[in-house]
Amino acid sequence: MTHPPLAHQGHRRRLIDLMKIVHDFAAAKSAGRKIAMVTAYDAPSARLLAKTAVDCVLVGDSVMMTVHGEENTLGATTDLMALHTRAVVRGNPGCFVVADMPFLSARQGKTHALECAAILLRAGAQAVKIEGLRGHVKVIKHLVESGIPVMGHLGLLPQSVNTAGGYTVQARNAAAAKQLHKDAATLQEAGAFAVVLECIPAKLARAITAELKIPTIGIGAGAGCDGQVLVWHDLLGLNPEFKPRFVRRFGEGGKTVQQALVNYARAVHTGKFPVAKESF
Repeated sequence: MTHPPLAHQGHRRRLIDLMKIVHDFAAAKSAGRKIAMVTAYDAPSARLLAKTAVDCVLVGDSVMMTVHGEENTLGATTDLMALHTRAVVRGNPGCFVVADMPFLSARQGKTHALECAAILLRAGAQAVKIEGLRGHVKVIKHLVESGIPVMGHLGLLPQSVNTAGGYTVQARNAAAAKQLHKDAATLQEAGAFAVVLECIPAKLARAITAELKIPTIGIGAGAGCDGQVLVWHDLLGLNPEFKPRFVRRFGEGGKTVQQALVNYARAVHTGKFPVAKESF
């Protein structure tokens, strides 16, 4: 049985159908309803998301690249992630928000990880996302046992870019695919309520999705996942130079914004802005 996307139901935000608690993710998988997640970082974006059927927002450490202009995500700190999380929550207080645990925050022991996660939840997030599995199993279990929902993240791990050799498709060979299967099952056993699968073969993502009880959220992992996530700036075309294979531009925001700025500058230079009705 297929379920019509919420966007086709008069574009009316039905909060009862959107993600409000972690159990809603499992319910969506059980019902066969796809999960739409968007990575966003500020209040204006979150306000626009509040008027759509997007299920949840990820406040990603990708903010370092998309907003702050860095080459990777490694410069993110817990305080910075909390700052952006608060902004998103202010813009869309009814949305389910997942915040990224930044680089090394889960590598300094359970106590440090718990403190970092607590900061993000106090900023308004309902859950945190942790990249990778090696050395994180005990941390994930500890956070979940402490009442902090954890979303996992496997496949391409941006925080490990220096050891992964760049942003490339992962788990291409049989051994790596088998390990990813095992890691996904371990994440589920550790208590993760969902897992992001990034840049892995579609066939592998589909198989993992079928085996797990928790939902998978894909990015560059094909249509077989239980949901999808794209970055705000990518799906809106706000960075025209960035167009990886897995991104679909659902709008040409970059061109629209640039033309608006051209029109503004022209109006100022020609004395056509402001006019009388725009003056006091």
